[in-house]
Order: sequence, then C-alpha cells, then structure tokens
Amino acid sequence: MGNPSDGAPQHGGTVATAGQSGGAFEDPGIPPHRLRLSDTDPKAAKRAERQVTALFIISVIGTVVFLVSYFAIDLGPTSTVDTIRTQNLLLGFGTAFAMLGIGTGIVHWAKSLMPDHEVSEARHELRSEEDRQAAVKIVDDIIEETGIKRRPLIRNTLIGALALAPLPALAVFGDLGPNATDMLRHTMWAPNAQTGKKVRLTRDPDGTPIRAADVTIGSAFHVIPEGLNDLKENKNNEKAKAVVLLMRLNPEDLHVSPGRESWNYNGIVAYSKICTHVGCPVALYEQQTHHLLCPCHQSTFDLTHECQVIFGPASRPLPQLPIEVDSDGYLVASSDFHEPVGPSYWEREYS
Repeated sequence: MGNPSDGAPQHGGTVATAGQSGGAFEDPGIPPHRLRLSDTDPKAAKRAERQVTALFIISVIGTVVFLVSYFAIDLGPTSTVDTIRTQNLLLGFGTAFAMLGIGTGIVHWAKSLMPDHEVSEARHELRSEEDRQAAVKIVDDIIEETGIKRRPLIRNTLIGALALAPLPALAVFGDLGPNATDMLRHTMWAPNAQTGKKVRLTRDPDGTPIRAADVTIGSAFHVIPEGLNDLKENKNNEKAKAVVLLMRLNPEDLHVSPGRESWNYNGIVAYSKICTHVGCPVALYEQQTHHLLCPCHQSTFDLTHECQVIFGPASRPLPQLPIEVDSDGYLVASSDFHEPVGPSYWEREYS
C-alpha cells in the first residue's frame, strides 16, 4: 500500500492522511442508491410480480406431480421396471420443481421487488416505551416494504406453495411402515394365543427340536423357533427377529437378577442374536470367558451377567429369551422377549 505522502490520489477525498486529525479514518457514508427498472417502471414491476407468482405456481405444480405419481402409480407385484422408472422420474422432477420454484421465486422477489437501498442506524438498547414503539414501527415498515400486503397474488401463491411443500415428506415418512418397536417386540417365540402351546427351540437351519440333554457345558446352538421353516411368507423377516443363541454354563457362574430366576434351565440360557448396536448378528462365543462378540463393531457381552455390555458401542444388553423344558424334555420358550430386539435407538423410541 502506498504512502499517503507520496502524492497518490485518495479515493473520494474522505480519508485523512497520516498525521492529520490524529490519523483517524472518516466515515465514507453509504454509496448512492441505483434505482432498478422495477423501481421506475410500473410495467416492469408488474412483470416481475407475475414472474414471481409463476415460480410459486410451478412449485405447487411440482408438489402435485409428486403426490399424484406417488399415490396413483401402482407398484404392485405385476409392476414392471418401466413403471418403477417412470414413477422415480416423476417423483424426482416433482420434488425438484417444488423446491426450486419456492427458492427461485423468493430470490427473484427479493432482487426485483423488495427495497434494496442500504440503511445505517445506530444501535442502542431499548430502554423506554417510545423506543419499543419505534422498534415495532421499524418491523411494520419492513413488512410494508416487502409489498406482501399490497401484492395478494404473490402472497397467496407463496402461502399455497409453502403449505403443499411438506406433503411429499409426510407421505414418504408415513409410508415407512409401522413403528419398529411394535414389530420387534413381538416374535414367533410368543405362545399360541388360542391354545397356549409354547414354541420349541429348534436348530438353525434344519429345524430339529433341541432337548435339554443335548446342550452340554461350553456348547452353543444357533436357534430358530419351531415352525419357521413352514412359513410361506415373511420367513426371512421373522427369522431376522427371532434368531437366538443357546448356551449352557455352570449354574454357579450365572448372576441372575430378581425376577429372572426361571428364565434359564440348569444353566441353559438363550439370548437374541441381534446386536443392540446396529443389528449385526452376534455369532462368536468365547467358551473360556463366556463372552459373546459382535464381529461388526466388536461389541462384547458378558454371558454370566445377563449379556451386559462390557466393551464396544452397544448401549444395552442382548434381550434374554425365557426358556423351560416341556414334558418330553424339549426346550421351549416360556414367553416372548420382554423387550424389543435389535438396535438401541428402536428401544429408545419404544420407551
């Protein structure tokens, strides 16, 4: 930067040179305001108003296109790839026009019709009723300057666009399915509602029932509910909720909470195989330490203390399946899980 004393011109003539007036800089003030075409030509202002209105109407049309394509196009079992592609295309265009119409309309409104002159005001605390009334008047002036009161066409189309814009999101979120905790709280382990018959524990994947005598100390079984292999529909979904790990420990090694004394049978315990972190299968059993390990993120559960978390990101124990032995010596579930299986954020939603 040049030295002021070397004869270089000073822009605007408002900056004091070093040594003059204590070396302070003078306020150059607000630059002159340049009027826009819409400020001087009523026809241009009316044209800009129609353009803004058209953009808001485009947003409304985009939202309607999204809703019609979302609900009117049937994606049933007979739908083709072309049908799915057409719906996705309409959903994408509908969302794009709905959002861009509002955004570009507001920007165009601000740049072409709202006042663009700069104002400089001293900031001070509002200490009196007169100050508060002056602040209210400033807000009223701002609303008046936007023209929203005297331009009902823009106002009404903007209200319509903003009112319809959230509907696509509500439609999508509402179609995500039932509450996860409602689905994950109830599994095939629940006794038959009519007969009260309890579900046997069977080997995964062949479905062979498991006798208590078959489970030795240190052994581990991957277990599914009896009847799972007979399902024709939703077999994988039901299995994903109901898979269980079955192990036998020395009963003296188990630390049982009050009320859970009958949930195991002579040291045989059953726990959900679904990790409470993000739902990976807990498939590794360390016989020496009695630890269950999730291979995805290394969450570790202590089998001797009701599968409490001892390491890793999981925030709650694996749900325990209460078990007993029927009159034929086979292991059965005495009830369903007492809490939702799966990731903890679903359990927090439930509670």
